[in-house]
Amino acid sequence: MEPDRFNTWPLVCSLASDDGLRLEVAPGLRPRLPIPGTQFVDISAPALITLRGRGGLAVGGQIGSLPFADGIFDLVCALDVIEHVNDDDSALQELSRVLKQGGSLLISAPLHASRWTAFDDLVGHMRRYDPAELVVKLARNQLHIERSAVFGMQPRSTYFVDLGMWWLEHHRERAHWWYNQLLMPLGLRFQKPLKLAPGLIALDTVDEILLVCRRNVDSAPGPSGEREAQLAETAD
Repeated sequence: MEPDRFNTWPLVCSLASDDGLRLEVAPGLRPRLPIPGTQFVDISAPALITLRGRGGLAVGGQIGSLPFADGIFDLVCALDVIEHVNDDDSALQELSRVLKQGGSLLISAPLHASRWTAFDDLVGHMRRYDPAELVVKLARNQLHIERSAVFGMQPRSTYFVDLGMWWLEHHRERAHWWYNQLLMPLGLRFQKPLKLAPGLIALDTVDEILLVCRRNVDSAPGPSGEREAQLAETAD
């Protein structure tokens, strides 16, 4: 899927400068950053081959040990990643380590352990995040939340989710074909624009969050950081 087909594209365009270095971790075949000139890291050999063929700078690797020097990227993107890894603390440390001071991190995460379903098991989630816990983890790695928005393309209807899970479990190849050829294009066609808000949005009813973070920005509470500070205090 082309990056410009996702509702993250306007945000990406506002963050990615022509002369800045950018990195996307574990994009698979659905990258969100512009492919030419972007550095990619993935464990999938087919994804790496495809990205290289499109002008990407793709190398094999894992999020817990990124093969780059400290502080070299202006923009780092890791969407639908940290909930899948065993050691998310190491993953966040690495994302922060390779990011320049003042650089931007685009990251997403599913929320609320109480909302865990069989779908989380099926897609390989290791966790859903308590909002306060997520804020503390980010702050511990010098990442300040600048903006946020509701994220994700999972159907609201449990019937469609259950039906999709059944097909994946019993007819995996056919299910992937229908998903890639029909369901994914339809989802992209009808996806809503991101509604980004300063700081951290109210999360009581949010299933998955998209965060725009800045490394080493003064995180003193203010109009955009008040909710973030309150959540961190709750976690402490």
